[in-house]
Amino acid sequence: MSRIRTRRGTAPGRARLGSGDNWREAFDNRPPWMDATLIRRVLAALFAFAAVTLLLRGDPGGARVPVVVAARDLAPGHLLTAADLRQASHPPDAVPEAAVRDPSALVGAVLTAALRSGETLTDVRVVGPRLAEVATGAPDARIVPVRLADTAIADILRAGDRVDVVAAGTENPELAHTLATDAAVVLVSGGAGDTAANRRAERVVLVAMDARRAAAVAAASLNSALTVIFH
Repeated sequence: MSRIRTRRGTAPGRARLGSGDNWREAFDNRPPWMDATLIRRVLAALFAFAAVTLLLRGDPGGARVPVVVAARDLAPGHLLTAADLRQASHPPDAVPEAAVRDPSALVGAVLTAALRSGETLTDVRVVGPRLAEVATGAPDARIVPVRLADTAIADILRAGDRVDVVAAGTENPELAHTLATDAAVVLVSGGAGDTAANRRAERVVLVAMDARRAAAVAAASLNSALTVIFH
């Protein structure tokens, strides 16, 4: 009668994998019912791992955020229509701050910069109070349209330029005075597709500044020739 071997420190009667001098022999001599038990435990571990993974990952469809994107390439100064916009869904970490969610909120707005098809629109991509505040750092900032006395200057102005707005004296040019300092250019109208004659005749420069200076510039533009000094 063979003698039953027990490992040191193992209490008699405790279930063992099988008999043998080492773990390989014990595994080879395992009882048949242990295969089913092992399979069940492996499957339970896999299901538990999958459940934890899904819990941490969340619902990929539910985590996406709807945003408004450009339906095609758009030029700066473009007046947005419903056909220029479409909705898309992006992961939350891919959505810029203050991204626009409703296309109707942008219809009729003017773009301040060029957009590529599929690019997300934010509140500073169109002319508005948020753009004025970001451009100047002043919460009461306003945007003033300025027609420059020398239309050629508009050809070299770019959004983001910092300028001083100067009014010439109506009778004596030496009486010119500065109406606003460190104002921010946010848009220069006139696209690349316009003719040179139309750009010179119709181009308007939108300049952001604090509310007090904005009122002075708007009033002066009615009867004074205006120009800008670059910083």
